[in-house]
Amino acid sequence: MTAPARVLVVDDSPTMRGLITAVLSADPEVSVIGQAGDAMEARNAIKQLNPDVVTLDIEMPNMNGLEFLDKIMKLRPMPVIMVSTLTHRGADASLMALEIGAFDCVGKPQPGDVRPFGDLAEKVKAAARSQHRYIRTEAPPLAPSAANVNSAVNYRSGRKVVAIGASTGGVEALIAVLQKFPVNCPPTVITQHMPPTFTKSFAERLNRLCAPVVEEATDGARLEIGKIYLAPGGERHLQIANASAPCCRLVERDPVNGHRPSVDVLFDSVAELAGRNAVGVILTGMGRDGAAGLLKMRHAGARTIGQNEKTCVVYGMPRVAYELGAVEHQYPLSSIGEEILKITAARREGSE
Repeated sequence: MTAPARVLVVDDSPTMRGLITAVLSADPEVSVIGQAGDAMEARNAIKQLNPDVVTLDIEMPNMNGLEFLDKIMKLRPMPVIMVSTLTHRGADASLMALEIGAFDCVGKPQPGDVRPFGDLAEKVKAAARSQHRYIRTEAPPLAPSAANVNSAVNYRSGRKVVAIGASTGGVEALIAVLQKFPVNCPPTVITQHMPPTFTKSFAERLNRLCAPVVEEATDGARLEIGKIYLAPGGERHLQIANASAPCCRLVERDPVNGHRPSVDVLFDSVAELAGRNAVGVILTGMGRDGAAGLLKMRHAGARTIGQNEKTCVVYGMPRVAYELGAVEHQYPLSSIGEEILKITAARREGSE
């Protein structure tokens, strides 16, 4: 039997520490080995206990969670799951944490939550198993490069639509892919598993970092060249609809594969509507969401890409998709943006 994942819980609230501990302790494959109320206590506990995973509150006295995370990633890189309030400010901080190197983030519970902290235990176990090396990379530039802004001269989009699915590790992965896109990129729809309110902040962040326009998808938004649409977290799934004038459709349905929005729901709609005029991409993430939908896309004639194991934070979704035969080619993260552009360029469709 595999040893339980050993977790240190860090939060300045005794009530919140107790709740997180109770949620994690309910899983026999997780063991909470300690608690800490601030960064100083947490630093000492990490030295003494050597946990597999740390859960870390963003808002703490003396040294906030982002500052402490930065020190962890510099001095003793390890899997850290951030715990944040579901506010715009909390979402911005969580996105910064993911870029610094946090494994994932979860929202603090709201009144009436049936499952406080959602799949925190599963994320802890995935973090403990992860082979991802926590090596700091260069921070993304604060603005898109002039090369991508002006690359319309070198790239002309054809008739294809791009659909991307991601989960754990997806923030960094999507930034890496989308920063390769020129200002006149193909219409692109994305489902990234995120708590409600986080997706709006993430879309705003991507819009600042990338040459194309990035926005949170709205119902009826027409798919246009040079625009990227991110599924809003929460109550609805993102699909594409209307073959004569393709647009975003937000639909109210039960969660699929435990997620809403679901990558499978998006990919299913793209397979049905776009068929061979589509490219499907599945990036790092836990579980299997998107694998079956990507297979439908490939059967419908779409080109399909998966992120390779070496560059995934969690080789879950891409692995299942590859094993199903849904992935035409696997590439390292650094190559995926260029490969999408090669496939979608007008010259590849004989339309020049």
